[in-house]
Amino acid sequence: MKITKEDIDALNSVVKIDITANDYQEKVDNQLNDYRKKANIPGFRKGHVPMSLVKKQYGKSVMIDEVNKLLQESLNKFLVEEKLDVLGNPLPKMKEDFSWDEDQFSFEFELGLAPEFEVNLKPKKAITAYKIVADEKMVNNQIENIREQYGKLITQQEVEENSNVTGTFTNEEKGIEKKSTFKLEKVKGKINLKKFLGSKVGDTLELKSKNLFTDDHMLMNVLGLSHDDAHGFEAPLTLNIEEISRTELAELNQDLFDKLFGAGLIKSEEEFKNRLKEDAEKQFSSQADQQLLNAVTESLIENTKFDLPAEFLKKWLAVSGEKPMTPEQAGEEYERSEKGLRYQLIEGKLMADNNLQVTYDDLKEYTKGFVKAQMAQFGDSNIEDKQLEDIVNRVLSNQEEVKRLSDQLKNEKLLTFFKENIKLKSKEVTYEDFIKEVYK
Repeated sequence: MKITKEDIDALNSVVKIDITANDYQEKVDNQLNDYRKKANIPGFRKGHVPMSLVKKQYGKSVMIDEVNKLLQESLNKFLVEEKLDVLGNPLPKMKEDFSWDEDQFSFEFELGLAPEFEVNLKPKKAITAYKIVADEKMVNNQIENIREQYGKLITQQEVEENSNVTGTFTNEEKGIEKKSTFKLEKVKGKINLKKFLGSKVGDTLELKSKNLFTDDHMLMNVLGLSHDDAHGFEAPLTLNIEEISRTELAELNQDLFDKLFGAGLIKSEEEFKNRLKEDAEKQFSSQADQQLLNAVTESLIENTKFDLPAEFLKKWLAVSGEKPMTPEQAGEEYERSEKGLRYQLIEGKLMADNNLQVTYDDLKEYTKGFVKAQMAQFGDSNIEDKQLEDIVNRVLSNQEEVKRLSDQLKNEKLLTFFKENIKLKSKEVTYEDFIKEVYK
């Protein structure tokens, strides 16, 4: 057997594999002998079928099978030994005059090669690293929500400005029949408010969906509509009022603090506010980190220049999926996936060059921390080592969980690396301003 490689250019090569009968005949003969021992052909005792008959019936298919096995093994071994970093999979070049009736064969495979490049970690423009703070307005709003959540519902005889209204919205034509509760303060417009104020349980109101609530999402929720159905929804609505109440806010006292955080852990309103601020900013931190990871990814793709074997990849995409694609479809798919492929190559190089790979020991320790945090949420912070080890082993026996946790750990390693090595500028913002700047 002879294997040679011809470089077309820096990103494309062709591997040629020549196979002769000497390379596969022994395995073919052994396979046919096994067939002969097991063959059950009428007119012959088992194990005594003439070899000529076995060859006639099975010879060609066995030979094709053994040549394909040898071909695949040889190609894979060659790629490893030559340390060829290929993209996609080798693509066989079809020959019009190819025939399995010969005893020696020549096969050719197209290769798309990964480019050589250096990652640009020093973009001209610094990347913004946001620090999201919980301002006083946000903390106060959260306190108001908590006081309402833990408050008491006081039944009212009629709808007032501070009322919560529960009732069933109906529209027979649109198939709507939905019981919902909402605050009167969410109702929009003087005309609508006038219809509600003074209403009693059992009253029926005729309303219009358009401009009924101050928040567009409110209509979607109270009517049970999907996002698509709610967009531009306009229809007359009938509301049958079933309950009217107001919320008496819970007092900011030790009893409320203990319910929220455990006995004696928070002892004053100031401590309460500081804890809410701290907890909110911990949640914001992960969101800011994800935004930074996204921004760095975009910057690396934009500032790290290299070519790809585009035509090869389009051909590979056309045949690699469950359903074959036309050249046009493959071209469109390549355009959609090119940025992702570029980042995979950049990410792989960064991890290899900076020893950021995720090892099994890394993953196991990371999973232990993940399990401990999960258990602590349910009040179990003193898990025994043996129990922890058993849970971790069960988690890591699930391949989906392994992939999910590996990706999380990989991103954490990359994020730490980026914070230490990429040009960043820190910016402190409120959550509201963060949303405006990042998501516009």
